[in-house]
Amino acid sequence: MSDKQLLKFKGLLLEKRQRLFEHAHETLANEMVLSPDDRFDEVDQASSEYMQAFSFRLRGRERHLMNKIEIALRKIDEGTYGVCEECEEPISTKRLEARPEAPLCIQCKEAQEKEEAVYAD
Repeated sequence: MSDKQLLKFKGLLLEKRQRLFEHAHETLANEMVLSPDDRFDEVDQASSEYMQAFSFRLRGRERHLMNKIEIALRKIDEGTYGVCEECEEPISTKRLEARPEAPLCIQCKEAQEKEEAVYAD
């Protein structure tokens, strides 16, 4: 992969990371606070707590994505970015453009999903 491509992907990853940080700050400021008015009505309080739990689940997914982004940025620095962790073949540029944090090539990712589907049943 060329230096120009690596810079492009690093920029995409840094941009994604920044958006995740901004969402996290928004969540802390706006969604993680129970209104004093909600404490008096059990239905409103339950609704508020449900929305908080939903936000926590979303933030958990974002935290997982943040970890993938950090790993991808580390791989760029180490010179191993764009190589599939499973088969060690290059990950296609199209895949990396769609998901710059992707650790697997499309073939290995599809195989992983098929295996997960078998165990989900």
